[in-house]
Amino acid sequence: MESVVNFPTEAETPEKLPVVQTTNLGKFYRTGFWMNQKIESLKSFTLTVYQGETFGLLGQNGAGKTTLLKTLLGIVRPTSGTGMLLGQPIGDRAVKEKIGYLPENPYFYDYLTGWEFLEFVAGLFQIPKSIKRQRIPELLDLVGLSKSTAMRKQLRQYSKGMLQRVGMAQALINDPYLVFLDEPMSGLDPMGRYQIREIIVSLKKQGKTIFFNSHVLSDVEKICDRIAILAEGELICIGTLDEILGPNETYYVKGKSGNLKVLKQWIPDLEFENNFWQGHLQGDPKEFLLSLGLMKAQLMTMNIERVSLEEFFMQQLRERGIFSSN
Repeated sequence: MESVVNFPTEAETPEKLPVVQTTNLGKFYRTGFWMNQKIESLKSFTLTVYQGETFGLLGQNGAGKTTLLKTLLGIVRPTSGTGMLLGQPIGDRAVKEKIGYLPENPYFYDYLTGWEFLEFVAGLFQIPKSIKRQRIPELLDLVGLSKSTAMRKQLRQYSKGMLQRVGMAQALINDPYLVFLDEPMSGLDPMGRYQIREIIVSLKKQGKTIFFNSHVLSDVEKICDRIAILAEGELICIGTLDEILGPNETYYVKGKSGNLKVLKQWIPDLEFENNFWQGHLQGDPKEFLLSLGLMKAQLMTMNIERVSLEEFFMQQLRERGIFSSN
């Protein structure tokens, strides 16, 4: 089994309380005619998410992301290991009152209006009427649904984006400390994805902890404090983007002419063709700029560059034989 790349993080301080904790969490299912085949969805999964973090769990379809969420929420039982939410064992009833959850494929009562559905969910949490009357309009405004639409339209008439918005509203109806979102941007158009991202950012500003699964890597890059990569049930990497991808201090330079032997000392991967050169700069950018005159070289462009999250993600899968570009 591959070892986990676990970067040290500033989150590990006394001020940051652990909100989600798992230790060697495992889950397998039996299948086959005689139920004698075993499929491991989670393998010795150990993770800590801290208070106030926006945490993104990445993985291809079938990696085990939804299984992990369902295990943390007590919907399915783990086969091995332990887990804690808000300091209590997973499945604790009192803790569930402080959690919000939006599943990947939520089921709603089609013949209820959006307003009726939110009232129903509020009733499950035994939220007082005085608070409910104030809370529902606030949530509708937050997720971008008008009060008139929510009161008039049945859920069966909602578009995919509208259903995601009302699903987000129900996940927040109890003003939770911890919010689980399973593929919240799945199937949304660019505007819908932008709105969901903005909602997640607003929740973070309120001090809430957000744990969400996704395979939309661009969204994760924009809003997550830390990320983890899950592949075939195994946690293979965890850390901040800077810790995983490296800081934005790599420069890609292009130019023409110059002393190639000296340029090679600054640009180890130097490519040269038709009097033009390019590559990644290694060394102090200021000193490089000052030395251009001595090298009789002309700089054309100099751009900050680092490997993208998508490239890193695919590289991790290739190294484990999960994905092949051939």
